[in-house]
Amino acid sequence: MDVSTVHTPKPIEELPFSFCKSLSILFTDIDDTLTTDGLLPPSSYTALWKLSESGIQVVPVTGRPAGWCDHIARMWPVAAVIGENGAFYFAYDRENRKMRREFFDSKEKRKEAEAGLERIRKEVLRRVPGAAVAADQPFRIADLAIDFREDVPPLDDAAIEEICRIARSHGAVCKVSSIHVNIWYGSYDKISCIRAYLEREGGKPFPQWKDRILFIGDSPNDEPSFKHFPVSVGVANIRTFLPKLQYPPRYIT
Repeated sequence: MDVSTVHTPKPIEELPFSFCKSLSILFTDIDDTLTTDGLLPPSSYTALWKLSESGIQVVPVTGRPAGWCDHIARMWPVAAVIGENGAFYFAYDRENRKMRREFFDSKEKRKEAEAGLERIRKEVLRRVPGAAVAADQPFRIADLAIDFREDVPPLDDAAIEEICRIARSHGAVCKVSSIHVNIWYGSYDKISCIRAYLEREGGKPFPQWKDRILFIGDSPNDEPSFKHFPVSVGVANIRTFLPKLQYPPRYIT
């Protein structure tokens, strides 16, 4: 289901109350969407609890690594977490104390990708001054994250584009978040994993959820979800990226 048309985001105050009443699952980015200056504020964490207690499932959808996602699935009031830009989702069964890990690609495919990602890593660090491998890289399973502003002085747009050019020259996929360039081999992204999650865990294909799901994000790597979700929200800092987005969110905070 592609619901995209050229549009200007509306103020979130115009989000219909009738839709909010029917909401079943909220998919949300984490960095600079739930967090502020790298921290998860009490207001965001409290909101997660209120949603959960109201019967609304929350599923974070993030570029963060598998190691973080295991923690989030276990210790946050969420139904599941989609990580590394759609490489997998983790869902913790609290009653039976069992973590379910569903990967988009096989273990063999992920292993095959390692050599290519290592070549990209070496070339990026050699050719893009100031770029660094993200500090959370040791906890990743499927991708390479290049830091351009989390723990390094911010790089300019030209440097970020050069990182992406190098990745693409090696046949890899790349997406730009608010802090990292995430690079991987594979045909998946956030929206493809969201689709898989809804079909496997919700028992219905994506189009049948259109009146009951919402996506919230803040950066270009959320664009596939902005494109396909009938109702999507960008937090205020998405304004920086709006000129670069072919498919902006429907609403903005």
